[in-house]
Parts: sequence; structure tokens; C-alpha cells
Amino acid sequence: MKRLNPLMLAGTGSDVGKSLIATGLCRIFRQDGFNPAPFKAQNMALNSYATPDGFEIGRAQAVQAEAAGIDCSTDMNPILLKPSGQHTSQVVINGKPSGNADAYQYFRKEGKEELRRIAHEAFDRLNALYNPIVLEGAGSISELNLRDGDIVNMSMAEYAGADVILVADIDRGGVFASVYGSVMLQTPEHRKLIKGIIINKFRGDLRLFEDGKKLLEQLCGVPVLGVVPMASHIHIDEEDSVALTGKNRSAVADKINVAVVLLDHISNFTDFNVLERHPEVNLYYAASQEDLAQADIIILPGSKNTLDDLLSLRRRGLAKAIVEARNAGKSVFGICGGYQMMGEEVADPDGMEGEIKTLPGLGLLPVRTVISHEKATRQVQFRLHGDDRLCDGYEIHMGRTETNRPFILLDDGTPKGCMADEKCFGSYIHGILDNPPVIERILNPFMKGERTSDFNPAKYHEQQYNLLADWLRKYIDIERIYKIIQGND
Repeated sequence: MKRLNPLMLAGTGSDVGKSLIATGLCRIFRQDGFNPAPFKAQNMALNSYATPDGFEIGRAQAVQAEAAGIDCSTDMNPILLKPSGQHTSQVVINGKPSGNADAYQYFRKEGKEELRRIAHEAFDRLNALYNPIVLEGAGSISELNLRDGDIVNMSMAEYAGADVILVADIDRGGVFASVYGSVMLQTPEHRKLIKGIIINKFRGDLRLFEDGKKLLEQLCGVPVLGVVPMASHIHIDEEDSVALTGKNRSAVADKINVAVVLLDHISNFTDFNVLERHPEVNLYYAASQEDLAQADIIILPGSKNTLDDLLSLRRRGLAKAIVEARNAGKSVFGICGGYQMMGEEVADPDGMEGEIKTLPGLGLLPVRTVISHEKATRQVQFRLHGDDRLCDGYEIHMGRTETNRPFILLDDGTPKGCMADEKCFGSYIHGILDNPPVIERILNPFMKGERTSDFNPAKYHEQQYNLLADWLRKYIDIERIYKIIQGND
């Protein structure tokens, strides 16, 4: 098999579609007989995933690995920053938490050479096993004030010997300035690495941008490899919580209305994407008492700061609204931090999350949680209480919650989660809704008549990866990309 150069998707800014295009290219390279793998030196996200060997990486790289048809590993995302406040983040190195870092100190190059070494070693291990490596940058490549400490964008591309494709979002406006500025603000050495431009999220008639392509190529001296229309019909799990701004925010008639409580520190919101696509469900994100009152099912999602979010629920009147909904016969389901909130008490005696030491929970489940130093990160197989079908998911949490009314049993017989009744339960397991038995358990109390759908999340994910690959092949010059990474262009 011919060796291909590594390929980096870099961006003019955040949320321009780098992750999506990287995912699609991973699937295309796999379809074409190569053995690709994703790589992002440093990720900042609250959407994370547990690797098969029990470590933690950014969710985007786990999705990209799935599109590539391989198991994910920490080498695909050796450094993960999980924001825990306005100015601090938990730093996860090679899948393990190494403490919290102040943003100012972190981005002022503190310990950056060590982090750079970690990133380079992870890339080298990955590059020895896979072909090609699809790298992803972070944010904008033209943040001049952060250039000296950069370990994820152009300095990483230089180390990897990667050909760089610049991705720009035309939907937000100013695409000419953002592309031209991103190219021209590079050092001469880094500018040479940029081999192509992709214009993403186009709306309207593509013919109207033909002159725009020519102008960009003349200005930047770099070919435009494609103009990709807005792909709103393709559903791939998002990396960035920015995506939440475009989510549905209201109930509708003639559907099972599922409200996800919009927490200040919501994490792993991709847990709910499968319900978002379910034909009999309207899933929306609720931030008010009125929104919650319209729901049939309320889901309390994961949280990076459970105690802060629990306090916020009380101050906003949402805690009372959730309890009232439960008393009115609605379903309440909690995942991870949301599960912790549903109990009698959440305690943080060592101040792992902050200054709040203890708070009463919502009192919906007979459990108590203690936030601990040890972080659980593992993939699990389990069965629902009263159901023999095997399910899959993963755990990422820093709390211990004892239960004597388990909602699930792990494949080794360990009881987990808690169930008050068929309409009130919680679990630490992320990805739990990717299992048909769980979806059935949640939706059945609200189904009218016979079930009309047989929704399979795993098959759906595969369909979406293939749809994405087809979409990119249609609008991007894939043959030109092959020439670039073969060194022929």
C-alpha cells in the first residue's frame, strides 16, 4: 500500500467544520482501501469518551476513529482540556487527569515543551501503525499571541510533515478576510504547508461563488479544493458545545417531548443525539420552568461541575419544576452528574469541584454521592433490570454513588445506577441511549398504540458516515487531495 503524507484540517476559527470534514475523510480513506487514523494533539471539550483500555479522549477523535473503522486510543488525542470554570480546566494527559491549570499560565507556555514532547511521541506511535494520519487543528491558526506556545496547529503540522488544508465557514460571513488573513499571517515556512482551501457551510447556488474561488486562489496562491454546502441532513456527533446554540428549544404536539435540562456546565451532550433523530421523539433543550412543564420526559445530563449546576437549578427554580414534573407523572432520567443530582445529597469533602462542600439533591432517588479524587474511565457492557439484552456504554466520572435499587447490572453482575420506578432512574453510563433496549424502556410509557419504529443507533451511525463520505466526494476534489498527499501536486 502506498504511503500517504499526513493531512491536517486547520481552521480559520472555531466551529468551521474541521471535525466533520476530518471524520468524512477518515471514512473516505477507509473506503478507498487505506488504514487511516485521526489525531488532535490538544483538544478542549467537555464531550469526552472512554477508550477500550480505560482512558479518556475527546469525543471527536472517538467519532473519527469509528468512521475510520478502528478502536480509539489516547494517542489520537494525547492532551485534553476540560473547562471547569471561566479560567481553569482539568488537564488530561495520555488519558489520565493530571490536575487543573489556570488558563493564563497554561497558554503562556508553562510546561509547553513537555506537552509538545507528549504530543509528538503520540503522533509518532500512531503514524507507525496507520496510513494516512488525519490531523485536526484547533480554533484559528492565526492567533499570533498564542503562536509561540502552539502545540496543535501549524507547529504540529510542521513536525508531522503534514499537508495542510484550511477550512473556512462562509455561513458566518467574512470568508475572504478570514481565509486571506489566515494564510498571510503565517510564517513563510508555515505558509508553504497550506496546500488547499475548503469553503464550508455554503447556502444557495454554488455557481454564485465561482468568481469567489478564483479570487481566493489569486489572493492566496492556494487552490480552492471544494465548496461544501451546509450538510444539515447529515448527523454526526458534534465536538463543541457551540453546537447547542442551534438545537431545538421548544416542545411540539403529536410527539413524545423529551427535555434535556440545559446546565451551565453540561458535558457529553452527544448522549442525546440518538433521541434527537428518533422519528417519534421531539428532543429539545430546556432552560426555564415553562419549558420543563411541557415535557413528557426530563433528562438531567452530565455536568463538569455537579454542585455548581445543582445550586443553579435551585436558584433558577428548575429543581422545583423537575420535582413537580415527577409528581405529575412525568419521567425523569439522569446521566452521570444528572444522576448524582437526583439523589438525596452530593458531597465534595475535598473540594474537587470548588468551594461548595455539600448540597441536598432533588430527592428523587435513594442515593448519596461523594465526589472523589479517583476518576473512573472505562467502557462497560450491561443489561437493564429485567432485560437480558446486552448493551454497551462508557463511564467518565469522579464520584461514588452507592445503590441498593439498581437500574442496571454490568456483565460481571455488579449493580449500577438506581431506579425508583419505571419513570424515574439514573446511571453513570454515557452512550446509554445508543442501545435500543434503553430507548424502549424510556419511551414505552408514552407510546400511543403499537410502536411504529425500529430505530437502530449503530446502523444509523454507519449510514451517516457513508452519507458524509458521499457528500464530501461530491463537493471536494478528492483526487486532488490524493495528489497532494502523494507528493504529486
